[in-house]
Amino acid sequence: MVDGKRVAIVVPAYDEESLVVQTLAGIPDFVDRVYVVDDASRDATAERADATGDPRVEVIRHERNCGVGAAIVSGYRRALEEEVDVTCVMAADNQMDPAELRGLVEPVARGELEYAKANRLFSGEAWEVIPRSRYLGNAILSLLTKIASGYWHVADSQAGYTALSLDALGRLDLERLYPRYGFPNDMLVHLNVQNARVRDVPSRPIYGVGERSDIRLHAVVPRISWLLLKGFWWRMTQKYVIRDFHPLVFFYGFGLLATLAGLALGVVEVALRIAGNEITTPTIVLVAVLVIAGLQLTLFAMWFDMEANKDLR
Repeated sequence: MVDGKRVAIVVPAYDEESLVVQTLAGIPDFVDRVYVVDDASRDATAERADATGDPRVEVIRHERNCGVGAAIVSGYRRALEEEVDVTCVMAADNQMDPAELRGLVEPVARGELEYAKANRLFSGEAWEVIPRSRYLGNAILSLLTKIASGYWHVADSQAGYTALSLDALGRLDLERLYPRYGFPNDMLVHLNVQNARVRDVPSRPIYGVGERSDIRLHAVVPRISWLLLKGFWWRMTQKYVIRDFHPLVFFYGFGLLATLAGLALGVVEVALRIAGNEITTPTIVLVAVLVIAGLQLTLFAMWFDMEANKDLR
């Protein structure tokens, strides 16, 4: 327990037999429950977790591989059943420092916020420790997640080391959450719709402990980018149209239309010029006005979104 609140950890695991025991051994004593969710591993991950002898550990098995997000949701459902006050997520690959767990749990246990997440980019060593391709991919997805989720103060969107309050967990539609690698990004979008307070907690990046990754950035970044685009418009509709109205939806809508119209007209004019036709000055001015107006409207919409969410930290 922390501040009188029960604490659980969800440990999603897939083919982690070499590291899961070491990960579980490091979980602090103040944690009351540990849900190891074996996502249909092909190795002895579940057996190794079962054999730890730790009475806090419960192994939940998936019959088929559903993805890391689905594994986390299975753990969340168990925490809801047991009405655990604070539910954390820690990967099974020993890349998350258990000494940092209290820093994630305490502000949630005290009711200061609903969701705390690790941020490995606070540290100046992140650029040196994290593989460059993953660092750059994370940076791109973090920027897109800021726009999609409305949490402009949050970075390192791919960090899965988190703590969530029971109240916020109970209000989430777990069926809608993305079941695979983009889960942390989608989670932020859904939390923003319920106006949950979210805060980053500094975390030390850990690599080179025997972990392995099957992530291919050339496939993951486009897929999550598409997920975030859909999440962005879903959040706009839910938060600023259905649940409450805010004029920023008009700024985003007209900004997008003006920008696309300007770019489309520009492409047409360039094609006509290549074909030997003359481009008139008024047409060039119209293209410039449309693009500039579109960008200005979009930037105003972003500013409105920042103002609307400035207290959610």
